[in-house]
Amino acid sequence: MLQTMVKSRIVSILEDKIQLIKTEKSAIYLVGPIQLPVNLYGETVNFQWYCWLNCEEETEDFNRMIEKLSSANLAELQQSSVLTYGDFSYGDDAIIRMHSICHTGDIFGSKRCDCGFQLKQSMKNIVEHGTGALFYLANHEGRGIGLFSKAMAYILQEYNYDTVEANEALGFADDSRNYSDAINVLKALRSKPVTLMTNNPKKLEALKYAGLLVSGRESLWGDRSEFNEKYLETKVNRSGHIGEEETCSND
Repeated sequence: MLQTMVKSRIVSILEDKIQLIKTEKSAIYLVGPIQLPVNLYGETVNFQWYCWLNCEEETEDFNRMIEKLSSANLAELQQSSVLTYGDFSYGDDAIIRMHSICHTGDIFGSKRCDCGFQLKQSMKNIVEHGTGALFYLANHEGRGIGLFSKAMAYILQEYNYDTVEANEALGFADDSRNYSDAINVLKALRSKPVTLMTNNPKKLEALKYAGLLVSGRESLWGDRSEFNEKYLETKVNRSGHIGEEETCSND
């Protein structure tokens, strides 16, 4: 009886923070918002944090879902999340970033890429803008090839393979990332237009193809160095990213 009462109490606390998003093939469970004070360039900024989980089973019995968590071994899987700032759901003007996880750049501060810079700069831009969201996409490591494969690709890059050549040499596409889950979460949180921070036209195309209202694009270049110069050039010359010069003339 006591255990039942405890479970009932837990569900009553959590159920208002869990949202079921139905998709064509599965279900997405979105939990939040959660207050998350963040140290951003020496200042404390209060974001709203959400995390989502993609499941094959669709149920609105949250007690059943919670009971299955301890046996699902989620620590060995990756879950994505989103930080929102300001009145993201209803504000007229919001900027967003669809940021692919980069273990080496985001966590260790690697100079082989510009991912760590883009992560922090996009958060700073969102705060300065007043309203926005950072989607942190955990299954996008190495443009979708995973961390272990990315490590092998890095070795190939030390033998003069560029990023595209290294991924393809390991049997992967240059870019196998999918944005459908993030787009479904974005639709659940906001229906008004957004401005996307990106240099990658594929991200813009993904949002527009899904029927989202995109009011514009902001470029996100910076932190160029001797360590990532070839990487950044490959983004433009091989992967079709919009370059800094093109950005200056078009935006």
